[in-house]
Amino acid sequence: MPNSSTQFARALRRNETDAEKVLWRELRNRNLNGFKFTRQYPIGPFIADFACREKTLVIELDGAQHADNMRDMERTRYINSAGFSVIRFWNEEVLREREDTLETIVAILEERLTDLCEITRFYPRKPEIQ
Repeated sequence: MPNSSTQFARALRRNETDAEKVLWRELRNRNLNGFKFTRQYPIGPFIADFACREKTLVIELDGAQHADNMRDMERTRYINSAGFSVIRFWNEEVLREREDTLETIVAILEERLTDLCEITRFYPRKPEIQ
């Protein structure tokens, strides 16, 4: 029997936003440079919109209700602490600037974009302590 986070993830997949639909078409079936993505991926108490487990990257899509939302920063910090980098895009950004969005994702996947950047809203995972 599926647990509650799995059931919730399934419900989110059934009720995805237009931006999620557009981006999922680009990410599914290894369409983006061969990288495998999953959608509505549970990480602790949160469910990430999209995740590339191989590259430990989470992609979050945000609507206007997320502007200056402290809960989103807590969520990002938690996902970072779980070993994932996080890139956040606005829904409108995905819908109007799809190619730029995909280029940014590829730059992260290919490790050309590695540093924290508030402008692109990229939050790299915490480096492993040696």
